[in-house]
Amino acid sequence: MAMTDRRTFIQAAAALPMTAAATGAAFAQAPSAPPAAQAKPAAPKDVTRELAHYIVTADYDDLPANVRKEGVRTLLNWVGVAIGGSHHQTVDIAVAALAPFSGPAQASLFGRRERFDIMNAAFLNGVSSHIFDYDDTHLKTIIHPAGPVASAIIALSEMQPVSGKEFLNALVLGVEIECRIGNAVYPNHYDVGWHITGTAGVFGSAAAVGKLLKLNEQQMVWALGLAASQPVGLRESFGSMNKSFNPGRAASNGIFAAMLASKNFTSSDSMIEAKRGWANTISTKQDYNEILGDLGKRYEAALNTYKPFACGIVMHPAIDAAIQLRNESKLTADQIDRVDLKVHPLVLELTGKKNIHEGLEGKFSIYHAVAVALVEGAGGEKQFSDRAVNDPTIAALRAKVNPVVTPGIDAAQVDMTVVLKDGRQLHRYIEHAIGSVEKPMTDQQLETKFTDLAEGIIPQPMIRRVMDACWSVESLPNAAEIVKMSVSS
Repeated sequence: MAMTDRRTFIQAAAALPMTAAATGAAFAQAPSAPPAAQAKPAAPKDVTRELAHYIVTADYDDLPANVRKEGVRTLLNWVGVAIGGSHHQTVDIAVAALAPFSGPAQASLFGRRERFDIMNAAFLNGVSSHIFDYDDTHLKTIIHPAGPVASAIIALSEMQPVSGKEFLNALVLGVEIECRIGNAVYPNHYDVGWHITGTAGVFGSAAAVGKLLKLNEQQMVWALGLAASQPVGLRESFGSMNKSFNPGRAASNGIFAAMLASKNFTSSDSMIEAKRGWANTISTKQDYNEILGDLGKRYEAALNTYKPFACGIVMHPAIDAAIQLRNESKLTADQIDRVDLKVHPLVLELTGKKNIHEGLEGKFSIYHAVAVALVEGAGGEKQFSDRAVNDPTIAALRAKVNPVVTPGIDAAQVDMTVVLKDGRQLHRYIEHAIGSVEKPMTDQQLETKFTDLAEGIIPQPMIRRVMDACWSVESLPNAAEIVKMSVSS
C-alpha cells in the first residue's frame, strides 16, 4: 500500500527543431504555441464486455482449491462481524429509519428479529458488517470486499433458492471483480478522497447478484454499467456512522443494477473504460490490465485478509508491536514516559485523530490504538468502545504517543520504541503484522474472533452451528440457512 503524492496532469510544450539563426526570427514573428497535453495511451476496447463475458461463463468447478478455501474464510469472517455489529446504535438507527418504508419481509438481518425487503436487508447487513471496522481487507487497495458482495447475495438467497456452491462461486467472483477494478484505479482514486470499498464494491455486488440471476452477457454488461453509475462513499465519512453506510449502499446498489439489467434496462456497453466512463471520471490512473489480465488464473480473492484488531488496517502493526512489548515486559501505563513510532505517511493521514470522544473516532486514532493496546493488551471491539476512548488512564497515555513519518517505513510496518521512566528503552520492529497475507489469521483464530463477536447476540449452541454452516457452505442446499440460523433469540 504505497502512498503517493496527489496526481497532476503533466503538460509538455510542443516545439519544432530550429536553427539558432532562425530561432530569434520565429519568436519575433509569432507567439509561441500553447503547450499540448501529454496524450494518454488509448484504453483497450471492450473492457466492460470482456469482464461481463468472464463473469457469466465462470463456473464453480473452475475455482482452484485455495481460492475456494479463502472464499469460505471470507464468508465465516463476514458472518461473524455482521452478527457482532447487529446491535450497534448505528444499526438500531438505520432499522428505525427504514422500517416504515420497507417492502415485503423477504430477508433476514443477522443478529436481529426484523425482516426487510432484499435491498434494505442488504443495506442493513452491509452496515452491520462494517460498523466495527473489523471486516476483511484486500490490502493492495484497502477494499473491504465481503460487505458489498455477501450482503447482497445472502439477501437474494432468501428470495430465490441459491445452492451453497452457487453462493460461494458468486461470492468469489464478486470479490474478484471489485478488487480487480479497485486495482485499476488505486491509489489515485483513493488519494483524492473516494472510499474505494463503496465505489468498487458496487461492481462486485452487481456481478455476484447478476451471476445468481443468470444474466446473459449483454445483461451483465448493462449491470456493470448501472453499477458504474452508482459510486458511493467519501473518506471524509471515516470515524462516523456514514463510513458503514458505504458498503451497505454498495450492496443494495448492486442488487438494483442487476435487477434492472435482468429486465433489459440498458446502459452504455463501455461504462468502465469509455472516455467519460467510470475509470476516467473518478481517477487519474487507469490500468486496465489489472482488470482483464490473467482472468481465471490470477485471483485477487485469494489475497483477502482478516483483521485481528477492530480498527483501521494501517494501525495494526503498531497494535501488534504494543501488545508484544506489553506482554513480554508486563508493562503498566504508569511505567511509560513516552512511546515513539516511526510510521508511513498514510498512518497519520488516515488515523491521525488526537482529540477523540467516541469509539468510532478511536478506530482512526493511532494515539488511541497504541495506548489501549499497551494498557489492555488487546485491540478488539471492546478496545474501540466509548468506554475505552474515555478511560482516564488510556486518555493520559494517548498524550505520550509520538508517531513520526519516517522515510523507508512501509504502510505495513512500524518501528516502535517505548521509553520507560526508569530510563529503559523497549524496541520492536514489525514488518508484517498478524492478519497480513504473510502472517494470516488461522482458522482457529477466526473462530475465536467469531465467537467473541457473536456471544450474547445469538444463543451459544447456535454459534457453533453457524460456524459449521459457513465452513460447509459448499454442501448446503440453500445458503440462506446461514442467515436464518443467525437471527437474535
